[in-house]
Amino acid sequence: MTIKYRDTLMGHIDILNKPLKDEEELIEVLKRRLTKKEMKVLRAKENNLTDVEIAEFINCDKDRVGKLYKGLIKKLNQEKIKQELMEQ
Repeated sequence: MTIKYRDTLMGHIDILNKPLKDEEELIEVLKRRLTKKEMKVLRAKENNLTDVEIAEFINCDKDRVGKLYKGLIKKLNQEKIKQELMEQ
């Protein structure tokens, strides 16, 4: 199942001043700014997997999944990254 990063990010970013870029550009920015595990957690959360299922998928424990997710949300809400995700 493919996810729409635009829809996903809209739910995780607190304040957006401009519209987000198109899907291809969003994916490029996310690949540059997020770790591979953070990308996997983002995809898994959008596919409604539980933390236990995600932990099995990325070979870590449940607590680590929670920390990765919190870090991911913090990154997405940093002004510098938000500027890269939005249209200019």
